[in-house]
Amino acid sequence: MVSVLHSRKVCRQQWSTLLAGFGIFLSALAVAQKPPAITGISHATFYTDDIAKSREFYVSLLGWLPVPATGTEPGLRFYANHAQYVELLPPPVHGQPDRLDLVGFATSDAEGLRRLMAAKGVTVPAAVTVEDDGSRSFLVHDPEGNTVEFTQPGRSALSPSSAEVARRLSTHIMHAGYAVHDRAALDHFYKDVLGFHLYWQGGAKAGDVDWVMMQVPDGTDWIEYMLYLPAQPTHAQLGSANHIAPGVVHMAELQRRLEQRGWKAPAGKDPQVLGVDGKLQLDLNDPDGTRIEFMEFLPIKAPCCSPYTGRQPVASDGW
Repeated sequence: MVSVLHSRKVCRQQWSTLLAGFGIFLSALAVAQKPPAITGISHATFYTDDIAKSREFYVSLLGWLPVPATGTEPGLRFYANHAQYVELLPPPVHGQPDRLDLVGFATSDAEGLRRLMAAKGVTVPAAVTVEDDGSRSFLVHDPEGNTVEFTQPGRSALSPSSAEVARRLSTHIMHAGYAVHDRAALDHFYKDVLGFHLYWQGGAKAGDVDWVMMQVPDGTDWIEYMLYLPAQPTHAQLGSANHIAPGVVHMAELQRRLEQRGWKAPAGKDPQVLGVDGKLQLDLNDPDGTRIEFMEFLPIKAPCCSPYTGRQPVASDGW
């Protein structure tokens, strides 16, 4: 009898060990499998103190399609194409210096990505949020507390007219950027966990690294670390750092279309600037001071500091 009991005890221990090992195997398998695709910038959400004034900027000047926001707060989305938009919401505190709420990325499988990030130690919600259009999304925080959203697109009900499509100054938001203080921590999040790779880095002075571009693993868009801000940045400094970059083919054509819509360049200053990354850019600021960094898709000269390591973006064919 003692021998039978001993055998049962040993058997139970073996089963416990086997089950524990199987659990470890499944966790390792989840991490080892090819992760869900992260294909590009989905959206960026900013705060505005005056929706009407912002609507005039994004619709009348930029030519983007306005659509009511779908969250619990009243707001508007302005679509550059069928899948990319800027969302504006009322701020928690009127006039607050930091206007950035979050940056969103598109993924092929929100639930799969949520599980993968959990397996890699990132705090994630218990489930994805499913919207009426079938889109699925979830929110996390990067190591510095910035909110990052991942969205699996659903059915698009947008049907702009041909005139609305033609009014867009840009059809592709090719990057977003925000203030970063700890590059190593952000690299762990974007590179080690999510699979982004270094696309380009450089600085205003030789040897400095003020800007780091991390490209998505399955597309051409990127997130830009803005590493140069002081410990207590001003409203204007935050507005410049926390930005989006719509792409254009020809900067001269962009400036011509802006001027046709009543925009005027600053007196005595060429608004077109050649960045150290070799690409022409033209900066606007929305009514709340958020920088809209129009940038040509392709460089016109070799970049300083480091070479590009990934494919260059192109105009979107959405719509």
